[in-house]
Amino acid sequence: MTNYSIQTISENYKMTAFGVTLEDYNDWAGNAAKTAAKKAEITENSKLAELLALADGQEYQINYNLGGKAWRGFGVMGEFDVEGAVVLDFLAGDYLVVPGTGADKDRLADEITGKVFGGLLQQVTDYKYVGPGNSTFVKAAEDGTFYGEMWLRAKKVEG
Repeated sequence: MTNYSIQTISENYKMTAFGVTLEDYNDWAGNAAKTAAKKAEITENSKLAELLALADGQEYQINYNLGGKAWRGFGVMGEFDVEGAVVLDFLAGDYLVVPGTGADKDRLADEITGKVFGGLLQQVTDYKYVGPGNSTFVKAAEDGTFYGEMWLRAKKVEG
C-alpha cells in the first residue's frame, strides 16, 4: 500500500488559480490536452509568474468541483486579485496527504494524482475523500530529484 498520512488543517484557506472546465470527466486525452494548453498559455503570457510572485513562489496543480463541473488548473496558496484567475475555497478539516518522488518535475504531480485516483483511495478504508478539491505541489529535493504531495480533504469513516 502507498504511504499516506492524515494532517489536520485548522482554518479554511483559499487558493488562486487559472484553469479549465472539464466537460467530460472521462475524456482523459482531451482533458490532458486542455490542461496542457492552459498551462502553456499562462506560462507564455506570464500570468502564472505574476501569481507566483504575489504568493510564496510555490506552484500547485489543483483539481476542483467548480459549479458542479470538474475543473483543473494551476495556482498558488492565498487569495489574490489577478485578471482571469479564480479564487477557490478549501475547508478546514482532515486531509489525506500522499507523497511521491520522481526524476521529472513536470510529470510528478500527474503521477501522484494517478496513484491516488487509480487505486489508493479504494485502499484507504478509514477515511473518505469529500472534496470539493485537492491540490498537489512539487519541489526540488536536495539529491536532484523531486518531491511532491497531494492533499485531499477527507472525513473519518464512522463505524
